[in-house]
Amino acid sequence: MLSHLKIDSHSLVNLALSVEWRSAFASHQDVLVFEKFNVWRDLDLLPEVLQKNLLGKATGYKEAFSFEPQALLPAWSKNNLHSIAPQLFRKTLRQGFTIQPHTGRFYPKGLVGGVREVYSEDMHPCRLVAMDETSMTFDFNHPLAQYALTIGVEVNSVVAHSGEHGGRCNDAIADLLNGPGMQARYGDRPTDFFTGTPFKRVDEGKDSLFYSMPRMVQHLDKTARQQVENLYASLIPPQSRILDLMSSFDSHLPDSIKPLQVTGLGMHQQELAANRVLNERVVHDLNTDIGLPFENAMFDAVICTASIEYLTQPGVIFEEVARVLKPGGLFINTFSNRWFPVKAISVWAEMHEFERIGLVSEYYLQSGCFNDVHTHSIRGLSRPEDDVNYAKTAISDPVYAVWGRTVQAGKGL
Repeated sequence: MLSHLKIDSHSLVNLALSVEWRSAFASHQDVLVFEKFNVWRDLDLLPEVLQKNLLGKATGYKEAFSFEPQALLPAWSKNNLHSIAPQLFRKTLRQGFTIQPHTGRFYPKGLVGGVREVYSEDMHPCRLVAMDETSMTFDFNHPLAQYALTIGVEVNSVVAHSGEHGGRCNDAIADLLNGPGMQARYGDRPTDFFTGTPFKRVDEGKDSLFYSMPRMVQHLDKTARQQVENLYASLIPPQSRILDLMSSFDSHLPDSIKPLQVTGLGMHQQELAANRVLNERVVHDLNTDIGLPFENAMFDAVICTASIEYLTQPGVIFEEVARVLKPGGLFINTFSNRWFPVKAISVWAEMHEFERIGLVSEYYLQSGCFNDVHTHSIRGLSRPEDDVNYAKTAISDPVYAVWGRTVQAGKGL
């Protein structure tokens, strides 16, 4: 039953804020949930139009507001482009970890030596936008500074405040925009994710040995898994033929989809056998045998949940996925910030979480097989109290997603 309370200056609000924007190659939506937004303390930090529209609203209120570039962020300025000699870039981020810089990637500002009022402790990201033998140029502007933004507001619930008004003020828009933008290319130039050895792994042994024992463990907490299910439900039409790529004992497909058929391709027969939604089970190691054992245009949708970080030849796999999808078929990748460290590709651990969305987006774009690319993220939800990691953080695992639709075969990475 919906609460009939209306937002006033003493309310606590479960508030979801989203930012939607479009880069040259994709559409993007990033959601941040504030489960206890303190109106008395934090409302006046929102843009004025949001302040006026939130007061007096009740549970279920939903609206979107458009903002021109620089309305919410400092204007992009050439003064925030800093060029330094390569020897001034501090390549050692921490003991035993040396950075090999790549154009288009983000690095902590504190690594950029020779810039006034920037200290080595500064971990805020900046982007390397040009590099040659004599100089490196970094862009200190916010990555969304030149984009028109749409801010969405959704009131999930309203409760009366107890009267306690203390605590830290939170700039909700600043929190929302902390990370988004890093997944987009810089202008029309592909981000350099692929030079060097990005697909090297700590454990280069056979995956069949690593996965020889069944792992009946969830990679995401219950709240995050529900977000994955919600996304699949919103994107995959009923009566679809679905391939669950790198599958295990749970495909995260909601009952509402009512798929015509679900095929699971994974590393362990016992894990696949425990998956109740699968109609067909195929044991297959994609890092050893990159060909998918299916005919052309067999599936309406392919999903890959919390596994994309383990592919060592993603370009060819993306071409194979496009081959087995029907024209216009959907390929959805979802992931979070948890993985098996020894089996994930080396570049994955080096990146900011929003850069990982950019890496997966590049898989779609550079394969030449997909268009209508979208990215999505949701953060800030509560972790279930019975979750094994609740003592570490009460915040649920973030969920990131990238999807696109097939066009035609292209060339791999």
